[in-house]
Amino acid sequence: MSTAAQLDFISEQEYLAGEQISEIKYEYIDGYVYAMSGASNNHNLIAGNVFSTLANHLKKKPCRPYISDMKVKIGSRYFYPDVLVDCSNLTGDSYYTEQPIILVEVLSKSTRRMDETTKRMTYMQIPSLQEYILIEQDFVDVEIIRRETGWLSEHYFLGDELTLSSIGLTLTVEDIYERVQNNDVKEWLESQQQNLDT
Repeated sequence: MSTAAQLDFISEQEYLAGEQISEIKYEYIDGYVYAMSGASNNHNLIAGNVFSTLANHLKKKPCRPYISDMKVKIGSRYFYPDVLVDCSNLTGDSYYTEQPIILVEVLSKSTRRMDETTKRMTYMQIPSLQEYILIEQDFVDVEIIRRETGWLSEHYFLGDELTLSSIGLTLTVEDIYERVQNNDVKEWLESQQQNLDT
């Protein structure tokens, strides 16, 4: 996720050109760039679980899922969501989309503030966006805000099912957290095993 900003103002053209040759990913907010830090094992597992579920569901359909390296452009801002779904006609040499319908961010202590404030407010300005999903990695909590409900917050926990109405996909919170190691998942798996044993 984003860390310290580069202090010098740069243009969008300079940013986009630099991103094609840089070994480090940067997000761009109104002329300033922010380096992306590495992600934890849990972060990668959650993003991978969501992406693979989306990829299987959208196979041979016009909408396509992308994971971590596809930028989304909103005005003079460019972000790297952890996962996104796009239904526009992106070309093979596209480096960003302006028309995602689903955006997913996996939260951590260092990214939560940005994902819940700056990104939330910016993402809600995207005309095509239907659902924004925020997933905690250190404990179990999946939050979804949807255009169709006026961006009201809905929370889902282990044992719950959730539906991404924009693509007609229902999945479980357990699917999202498969193989993730945190206390909530550990306690859930132990309780499930106890139920099987009784």
